Amino acid sequence: MAIIETEAALHEAHRDNHTHRDVNGGWLRPAVFGAMDGLVSNLALMTGVAGGSVGHQTIVITGLAGLAAGAFSMAAGEYTSVASQRELVEAELDVERRELRKHPQDEEDELAALYVARGVEPRLAREVARQLSKDPEQALEIHAREELGIDPGDLPSPLVAAVSSFGSFALGALLPLLPYLLGANALWPAVLLALAGLFGCGAVVAKVTARSWWYSGLRQLALGGAAAGVTYALGTLFGTAVG
Repeated sequence: MAIIETEAALHEAHRDNHTHRDVNGGWLRPAVFGAMDGLVSNLALMTGVAGGSVGHQTIVITGLAGLAAGAFSMAAGEYTSVASQRELVEAELDVERRELRKHPQDEEDELAALYVARGVEPRLAREVARQLSKDPEQALEIHAREELGIDPGDLPSPLVAAVSSFGSFALGALLPLLPYLLGANALWPAVLLALAGLFGCGAVVAKVTARSWWYSGLRQLALGGAAAGVTYALGTLFGTAVG
């Protein structure tokens, strides 16, 4: 009795603690990386222009233009990419749907063979395939997952992808602009705020990776800082050459 109770307790503990990270990232991954992209690109753009010893107004206009251009570009790119991917998936689902309608037995045999290949006893695999194939929509879903690796009921939305990309990029690109919009006349407040944002984004990325928050934050801080430093040096060089 004590052994049974111990095993039950272990099972209960395993069930309670056996959790995984969201490996697909859900909404977090595209939002964080979109914001990070906007932050790095606009920071680098603004520091590059500032390196050319231009006026305060020019830096602000450059930052606003970079924000708008990048956000619209990201939204258009995401919409086109996700829409094209969805159309391809839907076309493949139509092919599978026709095959299920025209050759149901062949598709059932194919499904049974998949289960046998995964170690299921042949007789049991055929029975499972037969029962699952009774419902055409269920059969389509199973074939799509097994053969195409997709879930027909969970296809990405082009509109959601475009809107989320636009918003997250714009939010990230706005960060280095904020000090200027609030009255700052020097570059360093924008750089400090942007670097803090980079560290924060990197730390949040750790939520969807196995890395520690400080490692991820410092890595993104170093990469973004390097991009800003290089573009500032190039801006200074080109500004001197042109001047």
